[in-house]
Amino acid sequence: MIAHIPRPSRSAPMSASPEPDPDLDQALWRAWQAIDPPETFRVEIVEGLIEMWRVGRPFTHALTANRMRARLASHLAGGPYAPYMAMYVVGGYQAWAPDVLLAPEDLTGHAARGELGIKASSVPLVAEVVAPGPQDIARDRVRKRRAYARAGIPVYVIVDDYDGHGTVSVLTGPVPDEARYASEVRAPYGTGVAVPEGPARGFVIGEEITGPPRTP
Repeated sequence: MIAHIPRPSRSAPMSASPEPDPDLDQALWRAWQAIDPPETFRVEIVEGLIEMWRVGRPFTHALTANRMRARLASHLAGGPYAPYMAMYVVGGYQAWAPDVLLAPEDLTGHAARGELGIKASSVPLVAEVVAPGPQDIARDRVRKRRAYARAGIPVYVIVDDYDGHGTVSVLTGPVPDEARYASEVRAPYGTGVAVPEGPARGFVIGEEITGPPRTP
């Protein structure tokens, strides 16, 4: 279930990133703060849309995200960074709830806007496991891709059951002014993809995380 409060299009193409509107951004932020979602839901602000979605459905979505978090924790053990789930990342008046994110183990000084989330500038990697449904797919493949790039988050990992037989994408080199990533590596499920930079450098997203290739 997704609830939208759309930003005026100003005649922009549907594929284009929305134009900045500070007044609307602040209004959406206040509306987002006032929402008290049920325990099993998350609410985000993504490119001028307030979106509500159910956590952990389908089962494979939650399973993949938990596998990634557990293996990242092992990969990062003893270092200054840790993986987190069920935590908001805040950039300006946007608020995102990645399936998995990396942030400092010690979060002192990294909280944003009254501890509503973590500053986007403190997050070196976010990961999304794509959920079924056209809005869910568009959110992770398109809108969040732009939003995370605009926020300057260095690495964006997408695990997508619905791209062919399953595809892992690792995006790096954010270009904030253009809301895009300069580099992308894509591989089908069953082929490991390594994170090329940052605290998780060398971490491989393979079949032990994604499971076997999917049957379309």
